[in-house]
Amino acid sequence: MKLTMLGTGHAMVTECYNTCFLMEDEKDGQKDYFLVDAGGGNTILKRLKQINVKLSDIRHIFVTHKHIDHILGIIWIVRFITQKMASGALEGDYYIYGHDEVIMIIKSLATTLLQKKTLPFIGTRLHLVELKDGEVFKVLHKKCTAFDIHSTKAKQFGFCLDYADGKKLTCCGDEPYNENIKEYALNADYLMHEAFCLYDEREKYKPYEKHHSTAKDAGELAQSLNVKNLIVYHTEDDHIKQRRDLYTKEAKLSFEGNVLVPDDLEVIDLV
Repeated sequence: MKLTMLGTGHAMVTECYNTCFLMEDEKDGQKDYFLVDAGGGNTILKRLKQINVKLSDIRHIFVTHKHIDHILGIIWIVRFITQKMASGALEGDYYIYGHDEVIMIIKSLATTLLQKKTLPFIGTRLHLVELKDGEVFKVLHKKCTAFDIHSTKAKQFGFCLDYADGKKLTCCGDEPYNENIKEYALNADYLMHEAFCLYDEREKYKPYEKHHSTAKDAGELAQSLNVKNLIVYHTEDDHIKQRRDLYTKEAKLSFEGNVLVPDDLEVIDLV
């Protein structure tokens, strides 16, 4: 199982792309993909091209919430898929998962912006799947559970993926951990958690006012949850060249496990 970070930054970054990532698994010689969010624009198309993955091969997509740096890239994907279907160049079914607000927005954007000839494929072959809190669905031939992160800003879902025998990866979305999702995060083999900035620079970036965390907070959380590996993302990009060292050092002040601070296009082998 591989995880490729297509983007690692928050909404207003310019030195990297907005946070989104692709998970990949292989079974019986066939690769399967699971895309999580798509950033705020068509850079998602460039990112996939850079890693030599065809968009047509990604049949399962999860959208965490409605913020523009996560959902607007999806309309480019919907456009691509439905146009290919309309031209007869694409076979089979595709799935986009999200909570009710996300599904409603994708439908509205598609109806407003896309060509009428492509719209009949939405709901027939491009399935917009509305998930409920705690609902289980299957991606990468694995069990995946969607959960409400109890956001204070916009309704947002994370997920917990059972990616190997007895192992789990938990994505907390792009807001601080909430005790209501403890069952999904506790003892995670990989915990994906945002860190808007360094703790020492909290006065500059105001993470708490934006309902975000610091690398210090993420490290303390991972330690308290007995996590094995902490993946830190959704950061500022002023420290892009030093980010890995700075964020790792701060998170490690309290976390005894492995800290991963990936760059855009970096691949993480899930073990």
